[in-house]
Amino acid sequence: MFTVYVLYSEKYDKLYIGSTSDLKQRLLSHNELARKGWTVKYRPWKLIYSEELTDKNAEMKREKELKSHKGRDFLRSLII
Repeated sequence: MFTVYVLYSEKYDKLYIGSTSDLKQRLLSHNELARKGWTVKYRPWKLIYSEELTDKNAEMKREKELKSHKGRDFLRSLII
């Protein structure tokens, strides 16, 4: 099972879109464990959207859709 997820940093008004096979561990990494990388600079992160998919191709396609202009508009509508 694959999960596409979206994080939101309210403090910096930033979105992060990613995918993983272990969402709980990935959230822990973004908010506490990681020591370098883009997401470290914008902590804390809040999960605002997640979607489970059964295969890697579907997951990659959905992640790409969410990263598009239309996808980001949809995600911004979840915040307001």
